[in-house]
Amino acid sequence: MRTVIVVGGSTGIGQAIAEAFASQAADVHVTGIEAPDSMALDFEAGKHQLDVRDEQAVSRFFSQFSKIDVLVNCAGVIRRGGQEFTPEGFADVVDINLNGTQRCCQAAHEALKAAEGCIINTASMLSFFGSGFVPAYSASKGGVAQLTRSLAIAWAPVGIRVNALAPGWIATDLTSTLTQDPARSAELVDRTPMGRWGTPEDLVGPALFLASPGAQFVTGAILPVDGGYAAR
Repeated sequence: MRTVIVVGGSTGIGQAIAEAFASQAADVHVTGIEAPDSMALDFEAGKHQLDVRDEQAVSRFFSQFSKIDVLVNCAGVIRRGGQEFTPEGFADVVDINLNGTQRCCQAAHEALKAAEGCIINTASMLSFFGSGFVPAYSASKGGVAQLTRSLAIAWAPVGIRVNALAPGWIATDLTSTLTQDPARSAELVDRTPMGRWGTPEDLVGPALFLASPGAQFVTGAILPVDGGYAAR
């Protein structure tokens, strides 16, 4: 049985990916910023509260696993309304999205090494494009892409593969401000060749592939899942 950890797996994309691994009879553990009793999951999984900004908490959480086959890093935030232009807002977003990803990768290293496991990080289309609205989110996701490539190089000798998904416009709580704005939503859909918003379930197949034997020679890849948005 594979051990799968989905950090930020209590909602959105992370939850959809965690559910897919659970359907394959994996031993799935999800973390969220909320208390375990508040996590509404329709599948069997261990539930854990974890703030990825807390290095000691991250270390304690991962120390309970002797082997990890798959680590999925989905914890992330966006601060809208100009908050990311403040020093405090910028630092907080980077600390969660980028530093939090690195903390989890590093804390899981030995358990991943024991299983010759793999990491799937969550980048973004804003790993490739700038944003005039959420500069910290954009910068952090650019950093996640480079972190993914760098760890892939560093950890390939011990059998750990490191890849990332780069979602496009996916309808989640994180993007609800945009999906509820008819004009902005139409603008984004018009720019997307496939002509619709993505769903968390659209990330499931790519995640399962990156964690499968079929991807055993794939590492350091940033896989866009964006309906063709980045192709334009």
